[in-house]
Amino acid sequence: MKKEDLPQDTGALEKFTREVCYVKNEDGKYETALSKGWEVKKLALDSAWEDVNERVEEARQAVIRGEKSPIYYFMELRLMDLTVLSGYTGIFSFFIKRHLKPAVFKNLSERKLEKYARAFDITVDSLKNFKG
Repeated sequence: MKKEDLPQDTGALEKFTREVCYVKNEDGKYETALSKGWEVKKLALDSAWEDVNERVEEARQAVIRGEKSPIYYFMELRLMDLTVLSGYTGIFSFFIKRHLKPAVFKNLSERKLEKYARAFDITVDSLKNFKG
């Protein structure tokens, strides 16, 4: 792409950062240039965030219906999966999977709840009393 063709559309992260791109200058050599954004990329990111928000809402509804524990909601909200949450808490993935069941969650020790709360950056009280 030529330097003058580099998109400068309004981007999702425009206020925070710019994207470095490789472009050809007038001599035909590659150099770096900054782009504010690209409309196509913004649309793709917006679509991805819509999917994330839908997953979070589905998780919230599952907690409300009593199908899942609050751990499931906060895991989705913080964009974590079992492996990532296991890394943050030090709890094995198969135990976390069990803790997603409301009946098992109710009997978790304060120590385990503290690990989850720390990983989600919330209080233990917020985790225990989350109703959706």
